[in-house]
Amino acid sequence: MKDIEISENATLKPITKIAEKAGFTTDQIEPYGNYKAKINIYNSKSKLKEDGKLILVTSINPTPAGEGKSTISVGLGDALQSKTGSAMIALREPSLGPVMGMKGGATGGGYSQVVPMEDINLHFTGDMHALTSANNTLAALIDNHIQQGNELNIDPRTITWKRTLDINDRELRRVVIGLGGRTSGVPREDGFDITVASELMAILCLAENISDLKKRINSIVIGQTYDRKPIFVKDLDVGGAITALLKDAIKPNLVQTLEHTPALIHGGPFANIAHGCNSVIATKTALEHADYVVTEAGFGADLGAEKFLDIKTPVLRKTPDTIVIVATVRALKYNGGVLLKDLETENLLALEKGFVNLQRHINNMKQFGVPLVVAINRFTSDTDEEVEMLMKLTKEENVDAVEATVWKDGGQGAQELAEKVIENAAKESHFKRLYDNNDSLQNKIEIIVKNIYGGKNVEFSRKALNKIKQFKNNDWEHLPICVAKTQYSFSDDPKLLGAPHDFTIHVSDLNVKLGAGFIVVMTGNVLTMPGLPKKPAALNIDVDANGKISGVF
Repeated sequence: MKDIEISENATLKPITKIAEKAGFTTDQIEPYGNYKAKINIYNSKSKLKEDGKLILVTSINPTPAGEGKSTISVGLGDALQSKTGSAMIALREPSLGPVMGMKGGATGGGYSQVVPMEDINLHFTGDMHALTSANNTLAALIDNHIQQGNELNIDPRTITWKRTLDINDRELRRVVIGLGGRTSGVPREDGFDITVASELMAILCLAENISDLKKRINSIVIGQTYDRKPIFVKDLDVGGAITALLKDAIKPNLVQTLEHTPALIHGGPFANIAHGCNSVIATKTALEHADYVVTEAGFGADLGAEKFLDIKTPVLRKTPDTIVIVATVRALKYNGGVLLKDLETENLLALEKGFVNLQRHINNMKQFGVPLVVAINRFTSDTDEEVEMLMKLTKEENVDAVEATVWKDGGQGAQELAEKVIENAAKESHFKRLYDNNDSLQNKIEIIVKNIYGGKNVEFSRKALNKIKQFKNNDWEHLPICVAKTQYSFSDDPKLLGAPHDFTIHVSDLNVKLGAGFIVVMTGNVLTMPGLPKKPAALNIDVDANGKISGVF
């Protein structure tokens, strides 16, 4: 049975019952129909209890074979709920770009899903649309300021604030706007990012409350004057208007799993071009209401987990009590050189060869001082010999590996994993970040490249070096680093699988995100506006005369 069919055949509980189960009062809940709700953060109550244990789920580098990180996250949450009676899941919202493009949905799979999956994967509660509108309102206000006399002396050639769209559209990467004469604006080059790459998305996910959201929005750098002084949103006096457009989007969304575990799904920055974590508000809310909170970071541990640990935890003021690294036999065989069409054939040699990818992720996560466990997301084609070898190889790294069958069995398929997570979360953690924010920008970048990616050198373009000098002069050097890099490899070359070493990372540009509170480092050929594949997932999506959607996943 397909994921969407499993979802449609499920019996969901009214969202008011799920809210009651999670400890939310009636005046904290704003239902969106029967099975979705917003949590009204403006009616927040005093903390009910001490914060729960935080479990961070990450994975090896993604492959076309699939890893199932969200599926494991949901199944683990269900298992923890059945064992402890107090668990919650905190995940990101899907973007229409991947849903209509290549990756597909992001609500788990099989019998380990958050539901209603078709709603969550499409418009949900409108957060993405609110962010898109807010982003483009700011863009319109910038251009209007220039058209109406340019009191701030903005140099149009330096404007860094792009327009956004929540769909992959390569045609909009670079555009010319303002054509049509004097009444149609000032012509200039512009471009579109996908909404999840917008600084507003990062800000929404790192803001602690509505006041912090407004403060961060006012701190956004949108360009420079003709004498090269930075221009901020506060200079335009529109921070309040932009914040107003996000007053509902800042509220976390409450849904449920197939097994009725409460789930907060909120915010959706990509981990290859942003920091890849759900909102601080949603994670904090979950920690205040559950003894165990399962959250995940986007893509592999080299991107999402590193950014979660170095960028999000200082704002969250809570570090993970344990980390789960998701791996599959299939993906590791792919890293070992097996073609996609041959992955269902047993190949112990390729598995052993590809294990180096998981090995490096294990060693990387050990640097942060948090207890680890590897979750083997088992597929039906995996042989016992392959699973046994993977468990043996992982054990040699002094880390336990636990088999999970959540796609087929839901929370029942993660009981052993849940036991290990509970055991690890009770251990003493010695968390430490990878770098000191007061290090130089170059040093911080080199630390990530050498200690996480396994690279040898960093090559900076002239443009990047000029930006580093500029940021230092503006006293922005103390910000943490958010590397924009391909998710498919430790390097900036997506074709270098396994665990490459002694390579050079090429830094082409740096962008300050002062509102979000980090510096984006552009490497390789990472695009902030992806394109659609030759056969996009949209070709499989349909809706019948009764409004029933098919083909979402």
